[in-house]
Amino acid sequence: MAYKRPESVLVVLYNEHNQVLIMQRNDDAEFWQSVTGTIEEGELPLGTAYREVAEETGVVLSPESGDIVDCQHINQYEIRPEWQYRYPPDAFVNTEYVFVVQISSQAPIILTEHSAYEWVEKSVAAERVWSPSNQAAILAFVPESK
Repeated sequence: MAYKRPESVLVVLYNEHNQVLIMQRNDDAEFWQSVTGTIEEGELPLGTAYREVAEETGVVLSPESGDIVDCQHINQYEIRPEWQYRYPPDAFVNTEYVFVVQISSQAPIILTEHSAYEWVEKSVAAERVWSPSNQAAILAFVPESK
């Protein structure tokens, strides 16, 4: 088995009403999150963000459009013990690059790695997502409702 790199992206999607898209993981019904994914060999974080949005939601955005915004924020956190086997034996901390993107609330969402999704208010999203870094990104980078 090839190990995952301990580098990833977090992409918070929100709509024109400043509602946040949250998704329920297939492997943990209590784990809601934004788009996340490992940076693959040869990829830059921004490229990973575009790839992961397309893979996890079916929403294909063009890097040339500049739709995904780099928040210029990097998180570091301990890898969950139950996921440690996915990483090299000496990797205990993940580095996460944070991005946001506004998409239409009418965009069709096609889930591939999650069992459900919801558009919810910013405060609700921050309460429901499992990861503290996801909570912080929602609160810091999603605009307030108008």
